[in-house]
Amino acid sequence: MPVFHTQKALQIETKIALNQSKKIGFVPTMGALHQGHLSLLEESLSENEITVLSIFVNPTQFNNADDLKKYPRTLEKDVALVKKLNKNILIYAPCVTDIYEGHTISASFDYDGLENQMEGKHRPGHFDGVGTIVKKLFDIVKPTNAYFGEKDFQQLQIIRKLVAKHKIPVNVIACEIYRETSGLAMSSRNERLSEKARKESKLIYKILLQAKDKFMVKSAQEVTQFVEREFKKHKNFTLEYFDIADEETLLTCKRKIKSKNYRGFIAVFIENIRLIDNISLK
Repeated sequence: MPVFHTQKALQIETKIALNQSKKIGFVPTMGALHQGHLSLLEESLSENEITVLSIFVNPTQFNNADDLKKYPRTLEKDVALVKKLNKNILIYAPCVTDIYEGHTISASFDYDGLENQMEGKHRPGHFDGVGTIVKKLFDIVKPTNAYFGEKDFQQLQIIRKLVAKHKIPVNVIACEIYRETSGLAMSSRNERLSEKARKESKLIYKILLQAKDKFMVKSAQEVTQFVEREFKKHKNFTLEYFDIADEETLLTCKRKIKSKNYRGFIAVFIENIRLIDNISLK
């Protein structure tokens, strides 16, 4: 299975595909792969002649140095997992120097306010880091289609905005949240949870489903208060935020408007590990 550690080596391979007008599918990840990532790869394999997977823990999107240090790095295991799925997937696993060339800093981006909501409020500079790495990776890979999971829905909307504002020739394709049998959204961070915490974390999706039902008959403020009360009953959890927002603008819903689509967004800590999730409130 081809694993490329430099952009030059990868581009020798992708240049052939580009010259032959083959479609390139791209799945950017930070590794510690799980079935959710594999579902993105399967989608890409079904729609493109070439599929590229990047594995790179991007330092510029972490505002917490300890979080960056603890982020799981399992390249050997990841490669074996991808190999079982399809041996022809091209894996790009660069070092920081290959990506940033000695200048490990973020560029500044304007996402028309999308970056100021939810995750942006609690993780300063995070979306500048996301925009920096995604733009660099798009330039390196030059994909036809790029696949992102809806678990990071705010990030998905920001990447769509990035592509539109910078006129990047790539189709951004959203893929549904892949969940464990308990309902917990699959995440690389789940691997850091104890078995007990992992079982308890099914509560997050359970409460999101209840919030969705209540949103049909109650106001956004009433639903938000319900979610906050529910988490106060469970001492192992610390709710950072729950927000009902317009899917397009990501602005908090003050009053429901029938023509708009809303989504419930949540960030919660258990065992000092931060988990995020969201749910459509249609």
